[in-house]
Amino acid sequence: MHSIMAETLKEKTAKGLFWGGLNNGVQQLLNLLFGIFLARLLSQSDYGIIGMIAIFSSLATTLQGGGFASAINRKKDVCHDDYNAVFWTSVSISAAIYIILYVCSPLIADFYGMPELIPLSRYTFLGFLIASVGIAPAAYMFRNMMVREMAILQISSIFIAGVVGTIMAYSGFSYWGLATQNNICILVGAVMYYYFTGWRPSLKIRLSPIRGMLAFSSKLIITNIFNIINANIFSVILGKKYLPRDVGNYTQANKWNNMGSSFISGMLSNVAQPVFARVNDDKERQKRVFRKLLRFTAFISFPAMFGLALVAKEFIVILLTEKWLESALMMQMLCIAGAFAPLSSLFSNLIITRGHSTTYMWCSIALCLIQLLAVILSAGYGIERMIQCYVIINIVWLFVWHYYTHQEICLRLSELIKDVSPYFLLTLLIVAAAAQLTVNIANIYLSLVLKVVFVTVSYFISLWLLGSTIFQDLITAIKNREIV
Repeated sequence: MHSIMAETLKEKTAKGLFWGGLNNGVQQLLNLLFGIFLARLLSQSDYGIIGMIAIFSSLATTLQGGGFASAINRKKDVCHDDYNAVFWTSVSISAAIYIILYVCSPLIADFYGMPELIPLSRYTFLGFLIASVGIAPAAYMFRNMMVREMAILQISSIFIAGVVGTIMAYSGFSYWGLATQNNICILVGAVMYYYFTGWRPSLKIRLSPIRGMLAFSSKLIITNIFNIINANIFSVILGKKYLPRDVGNYTQANKWNNMGSSFISGMLSNVAQPVFARVNDDKERQKRVFRKLLRFTAFISFPAMFGLALVAKEFIVILLTEKWLESALMMQMLCIAGAFAPLSSLFSNLIITRGHSTTYMWCSIALCLIQLLAVILSAGYGIERMIQCYVIINIVWLFVWHYYTHQEICLRLSELIKDVSPYFLLTLLIVAAAAQLTVNIANIYLSLVLKVVFVTVSYFISLWLLGSTIFQDLITAIKNREIV
């Protein structure tokens, strides 16, 4: 029986990683294409104005994944009443949030000294209402690991929204096109959740299931709010102390960094919690699964993100034109933190699966408050110093996540270093060599090609010569569709 269950878990994990990788790969490709068009059509100030209220758009998008999906995932038996209670609770809370933010929009405009933010904010806040409608069916898809359907849904949402946003930007709607793009993406996703799940809410409302989930899910929702604040605090501080142009340059740099790190995190997020949950009663096996996913994450994350930092200047100038050159250095620094973000995400997923949403919440809140303090204290020393503080704190915080993971599955620090450091050191060496070899090449097109080819070829040849286990496992996984 155990063997059959193990094979089922292997197949589901392999399928989840495959569709998660395909999904995020296509998503990032679409984001890349639409991002190029929009960056060429719009100015730094357009992106800056949207960046000032991006925190609210991010909150609306995050609500769809919210704490209820994880809470439902942990329940052994789930019925229609559970999803229905989540639906009506989510809609009610989001409606209340929208009303509050609608009334407070003049205060937001006063904070930045920009009256045009009043109508823009109220329009952007509609994302809260739209997102709330899709939370229940999204939880259904998450619990049932409907990764193929999720891939189709997310790719379709990004494509349709990207087309609309680009057309509006080309037609002269400036930052309104960016705001509409976000709302359309959320709307299309919400509609498709119902199409794929076939689930429908009913007027027979029983909120009693919420009481059982609230203690767990509320902590995740609060944590998500602080995570969004942490991710967007730069835009808020920059919008207050600097020009919209500066906010736009940072927003552009952070956008490409997030695309890279979220590709890796997204590929794992659709399978990490469900897979961890299925081996939650076998701590030793859960540890083995975690360490293999940890090595797999490091294997991808370090070369991808350090490589992106290496070609940041060429990437920005070639694709977005020289008007965005100021964002290249910001992008390089952010990509260093971005390399560690998927690792932190994997740790937090395990902590959530083990049922310690309180630990996850307070750990995330502490990180947010420390980041906020660091950004405020360093704001007077320039944008670069602010980003440097942000990068250092995020890297160091990985060891905080490890401390709590050690308490759950006895993952020793030496095991973490053993699993991660080979890929970190190898990537660092190869990227440094590529930078040195191409330092005197003036042609940015040639420089870009040589850097990408050198890093890619050197990395995989080195792993092959060193007999990397994860590299061999990956080849086996591709052939046999087995990951764990």
